[in-house]
Amino acid sequence: MSNIKFPIVTQDTTLVRYLEEIRKFPMLSEEEEHSLALRWYEHKDIEAAQKLVTSHLRLVAKIATQFKGYGLPMSDMISEGSVGLMIAVKKYDPHKGYRLATYAMWWIKATFQDYILKSWSMVKMGTSAAHKKLFFNLRKMKNKLMHQNQGMSTGDELDIIAKELNLPKDDVVEMNNRFNNFEVSLNDKAFEDGVEIIDTIAENVDNHEVLLLESQELDYKRKQLAAAMDTLDPREQEIIKERKLKDTPTTLEVLSKKFKVSNERIRQIEERALQKLQNAVAAGAGA
Repeated sequence: MSNIKFPIVTQDTTLVRYLEEIRKFPMLSEEEEHSLALRWYEHKDIEAAQKLVTSHLRLVAKIATQFKGYGLPMSDMISEGSVGLMIAVKKYDPHKGYRLATYAMWWIKATFQDYILKSWSMVKMGTSAAHKKLFFNLRKMKNKLMHQNQGMSTGDELDIIAKELNLPKDDVVEMNNRFNNFEVSLNDKAFEDGVEIIDTIAENVDNHEVLLLESQELDYKRKQLAAAMDTLDPREQEIIKERKLKDTPTTLEVLSKKFKVSNERIRQIEERALQKLQNAVAAGAGA
């Protein structure tokens, strides 16, 4: 894989020029992708691997924009994401039945997250799963609480977040203060040529390509959920369907009467089933 050659983005490369370069590589049909993937998987054909990588560089650029708020140069982000893409191609098994893009998204995002965590000077920031979740979801969790509870104080919001993540409130407060001191505007320059991040989102990603990739990801997640549901027993499956997969969830009281158990027992079964689903999905994503 180290012999693969593809366009490299640097601080001296304009973002527009880089995107123009990678858009020259055609997107692959499902049949073309499968054939190339088999050539790499079974024969370690470097040329096949190179075509798989270059045809997905636009995916790296697209996902990089989702991590634009952490103040790191887009050139570095895209370079790191390209490494994640290469890892995905190296590990991809075409016999699994899903497209490379849906598998590569997981590796690219994981590479971005690792790079951001290493790059940010987060003094005393923990490395537990809860701390990482806090780092990448604090602003989203605050916005959700703000819309759900108008007028709630920041202190109360941080209390709820700390309890939800099982973290000391001081850790949440410190993280919140760091974000407040480092807000990145969408008008920050992505590259030395003055191209703005928001311009790269609005003008340089084809809508049909984005929709295709998002459709593939959604289809993959549906398959993951279906496979994960098979790990549940019939009662667990029905409770999850009634509680989590309906527009209007069935109440605990209705289900307790149906299964002739207490409300608390239904809640326990639901919690256990959700954990089983999460474990099954995580195992599938890392396969």
